[in-house]
Parts: sequence; C-alpha cells; structure tokens
Amino acid sequence: MESTAWPGVFREGRELFTINADPGHRVHGETLRTLDAVEYRSWDPFRSKLAALLVRGATSDLLGPVRSALYLGGAHGTTVSHLSDLWPEAAVFVVEKSPTTFAPLLALARRRENLLPILADAQLPERYRADVGTVELLYQDVAQRNQAAIFVENAQSCLAPGGRGILMLKVRSVTQRRPAAAIVRETRVALERAGLAVRSEVALAPFAREHVALVVTA
Repeated sequence: MESTAWPGVFREGRELFTINADPGHRVHGETLRTLDAVEYRSWDPFRSKLAALLVRGATSDLLGPVRSALYLGGAHGTTVSHLSDLWPEAAVFVVEKSPTTFAPLLALARRRENLLPILADAQLPERYRADVGTVELLYQDVAQRNQAAIFVENAQSCLAPGGRGILMLKVRSVTQRRPAAAIVRETRVALERAGLAVRSEVALAPFAREHVALVVTA
C-alpha cells in the first residue's frame, strides 16, 4: 500500500484506498484490505465522482485537512464515508433532500460520529445555515437544472473566505439540448461572477460521462 499526493489516500496498483474509520464494516460493498493491523477501504472512481477526480488528476492540496465541510447531495453516503475516513476530527455536514435516501445516510452517521446529516433542500441554505456555520470545504453533487446557482448560494452562505469548493457539474441535468462545452463555460462564468476563482476544470470520463468537476477558491 503506497501513499499518494493526497493526505490519507493510498494506492495499491490502480486502486485507491482510505483507512477505514469503522473497521470491519463496509458502506458500498467495497473491498477491505488489512495490512500491518490497519484496515483500508477501496475507493471506486466509478461509484464516487471525487475518487474519479483524483484519478483524473486533482491537485495535491484538494483534500488537505479541514475542520468543517458541507456536502450537498449526500445520497447513500458512498463519498462522504471516505471523507469521514480522511478527516476523523472534522465536522462533515451532509445535506440530502430525499427522505428515502436519508434513512441509510442517517444509519451511516450513527456509526461515524463526524458525519452530521441534515434532511433539507440544498436550494434553501437559509434553513441550515445556523446549524452549519462557516465551513472550509463546500462539495456539491446534485442533479438540478440550476446547479451553479445552488452552489453559489451555499458558498455565499457558508463557505469561509479562502475556502475550497468542488462542484460536480452534471451537464445533462442542466439541459439535454445544448453542447456540453457551452454549459461548462456558462457555469464557470456564473461562479466567477459570484467572486469564486475557478482553479481547475476536469472532465470525469470514463468514470462519469458528461460530468465535469470545477474546483474553486472563495
């Protein structure tokens, strides 16, 4: 098992791993490996867009330590469980709108105390701003037409000056009709007009088709 450029992320061959904060338990059917009494969990880029971003060439400071993070679109908790591994001392607030999806996320949080699930609509950050406060990382993975606007509003509400943001842009959730490049370009403009500096733009194919990760700094 080899260390990578990202603190807390390891590699064995082509596979990525994090150290399991909940030894003996899987979250998404992942492979568990134990070496020198340390248990590692495989991090599949086909199931996690953040893992796909790492494989596709994220900068080494992307996953630097944080004290607090806000994750929009937690779903069943695949990616947030790996953030829980990476930042055991951080408070990771996880917003999910669907009550059905929220149930397994809540069960996951009972085993991982640094995950703080919130049943809410990411389009309405005023409903959870007081609970979340100011965070150092904002991560969004939601299938909404107005993805850029949601990200901007949450950044303005909760992201600390100098904080990092990762928008997983689902191009075809914005529109089916227009070229992907135009949608990405318009999203960049919207982020920059809101005062966010776009540091990188990474296409996630072949792991996630017509998805682009936009990494920003507040």
